[in-house]
Amino acid sequence: MLIGILSDTHDNLVKTRKAVKLFNNKKVEYVIHAGDYTSPFTVKLFEEFNCNYDGIFGNNDGDKLLLLQRSGGNIHNQPYIFTLHNREIIVMHEHHVVNALAKSGDYDLVIYGHTHKPDIRKVKNTLIVNPGEAGAWLYGKATVALADLDTMKAEIIKL
Repeated sequence: MLIGILSDTHDNLVKTRKAVKLFNNKKVEYVIHAGDYTSPFTVKLFEEFNCNYDGIFGNNDGDKLLLLQRSGGNIHNQPYIFTLHNREIIVMHEHHVVNALAKSGDYDLVIYGHTHKPDIRKVKNTLIVNPGEAGAWLYGKATVALADLDTMKAEIIKL
């Protein structure tokens, strides 16, 4: 199962549209957003996904009530823990406990954002993915990630 992962869109509608188009073209079966949409109008673009999505609130998400409403309930408080394709997944925004979560062995996939820096690595049997910043405001490089839940491999894609 191929999933799309993005984070830190920060209201960059041009880059967010590119991410939506990329995920649809790659025929991802699920999308996960690791926080910092920023404003509710950004979530409107997610209606164009050809699959379901879930995400979490980040530290820069302002109007959480409207974000929750506009997402149809698909944005959650962190940590967001769920099972997808028989894989235990935890989604965080901040990076502080990512290594400890991976070392615990409780999760197959740990997803985070916040740092705006792409990161793909394994700790024991856990895949850790930070897709970088889709919004490209901090470092000027818009990136997302694709992860295969069958092979437990991921890659960073430039938008």
